[in-house]
Amino acid sequence: MPDPHRPADAESRGTAAAILRGATTCALATLRDGAPSLARVACAWVEGQGLCLILSDLSDHTRDLSSDTSLAVLVGDPEDRGDPLTHARLTLHGRAERIDKAAHRAAVLAARPKAALWYDFADFGLYRVAPAGALLNAGFGRAHRLTPADLP
Repeated sequence: MPDPHRPADAESRGTAAAILRGATTCALATLRDGAPSLARVACAWVEGQGLCLILSDLSDHTRDLSSDTSLAVLVGDPEDRGDPLTHARLTLHGRAERIDKAAHRAAVLAARPKAALWYDFADFGLYRVAPAGALLNAGFGRAHRLTPADLP
């Protein structure tokens, strides 16, 4: 069966960049005992790092990532009107890499001001999503396969 996804083009790269740079939450998929597990988590775009997840060490998904860094994240919230399946969304496949939370505090809080209430808690860490690839669904008949080079 042929791949139904189109290759990346300027429009799909621009849509992916807008989704990533505007993200404040995403659905995070991890592996727990070989089975998929899903959670909604806080995220922010950090220049030079990409999409970053703000995760508590107390959560199951962070424990999952400590044994297997494989992940998928779904970014892109449906708009208030219309069929949610016609609104653009992006799935990143890759790995989680823990990075220095203090070094990126200003960038994260600029994107997510309300995170100031809990960002400095000792159990929270910052994880960079190191993408291996992505799938953009920009609406019916507008699906694109993107490589890491296609992402901002």
